[in-house]
Amino acid sequence: MIEKKSLNVAEDSACFVCGQDNPIGLQANFTTNPEACSSHATLQLSADYQGWQDMVHGGIIAALLDEACIYACRCKAERCVTAELQLRYRQPVPVGALIEISGVLTESHRKVWQASAQLKIAGSLYAEAQAKVFILN
Repeated sequence: MIEKKSLNVAEDSACFVCGQDNPIGLQANFTTNPEACSSHATLQLSADYQGWQDMVHGGIIAALLDEACIYACRCKAERCVTAELQLRYRQPVPVGALIEISGVLTESHRKVWQASAQLKIAGSLYAEAQAKVFILN
């Protein structure tokens, strides 16, 4: 039998995506709009986060889109975790480009909510995600 354990989602500043005290993390600074249940961040990624030469690694893109979905959901619920993430990569994200990541809460019924996120460069869509987010509180 599998023992169930509660998730410890205490706030800290070590998150790989948004933790400002994580020296190897992305240190993305997400802002939120509580009225629109949305999130937004702008940043540039160095070659430290590349996969193929001069292209940001797909896992890094996934992490940013995931974080945008979580921040959008946190407009209404402080404690939540990703249950499912579907991604669509539309074109390679070049290292050093100024990227914009945005997320929005699209459905908030019961304990599993839905959110979507986009990664754009100069207004063009490079990647997008749909997430199911489990609400802990």
